[in-house]
Amino acid sequence: MKTFSIAIHGGAGTLVKGMMTPELEAQYRDALKDALDAGYYLLENGGTALDAVEASVKVLEDSPLFNAGKGAVFTAEGTHEMDASIMEGKHLEAGAVSLITGIKNPVSLARDVMENSYHVFLAGDGAMKFAKEQNYQLEQPDYFYDALRYKQWQEIKDSDNFQLDHASAKVSDSKKKDSKFGTVGAVACDQEGNIAAATSTGGMTNKKWGRVGDSPMIGAGNYANNKTCAVSCTGSGEFFIRGVVAYDVSCLMEYKGLSLKDAADEVIHKRILDIGGDGGLIAVDADGNIAMPFNTEGMYRASKSSMGTEDVSIYK
Repeated sequence: MKTFSIAIHGGAGTLVKGMMTPELEAQYRDALKDALDAGYYLLENGGTALDAVEASVKVLEDSPLFNAGKGAVFTAEGTHEMDASIMEGKHLEAGAVSLITGIKNPVSLARDVMENSYHVFLAGDGAMKFAKEQNYQLEQPDYFYDALRYKQWQEIKDSDNFQLDHASAKVSDSKKKDSKFGTVGAVACDQEGNIAAATSTGGMTNKKWGRVGDSPMIGAGNYANNKTCAVSCTGSGEFFIRGVVAYDVSCLMEYKGLSLKDAADEVIHKRILDIGGDGGLIAVDADGNIAMPFNTEGMYRASKSSMGTEDVSIYK
């Protein structure tokens, strides 16, 4: 039997230690552990990597602690616009959704796009129409209400500022970053040696004009290919799009022969920094190896392998 493994993240950049109480840290760790266990249970029982990453991300989407699903941040209009993507590495099948509202688990809708449509990426009104055809029940706005998220929005609403998740400082343009990114994601390798990745986010507080980050973009924030790796990113989205980060890791493995760790480190510790971006990623290869580099103060992350290793961490 091949080594199987899973890694998850709840965003790079963390609450600064002064804001992180022991009680809150325990809540984050428990939520990460729950998400990790949900995916690993499926892998352990012969499930697919695709099922595992969806299961883990759904747990994170159901938690108000993370900026995805239930914990999604407020837009400039006081709504929630969510993005998600999923990809499997055997056949390079993928699905993604963007600018959706009222959907409890955007990652599942992304999977339905992959499996039940002829397309890869659906957005806005069209994605919502597809969701209704797939019999999704829409949650009321109060399901997505969180006092902290609302307070973050109230501080900067009616301004041209936007704010990255967990931030206390305001961000007024894409060049200023405070290294707090609230995307969630999972990557996994199953017992058959197939890999998959899934990513989900609520975007930026006070975002305007239908802004879309890297999370739903195949190759930028999410990618999987059995020949190389599965990657889920979290960071300053505009820079991760411009750096085509998830695919960049894969390319370094495929064309330069780098290991998973070396490729992931090269992208996060050099290439993304060179263009002014920051953040982190989680990655796995078809041998079950895991990499979780980040260049921020921390990254909510967890991993588990059939080799007996398990880790739940926040700071470096």
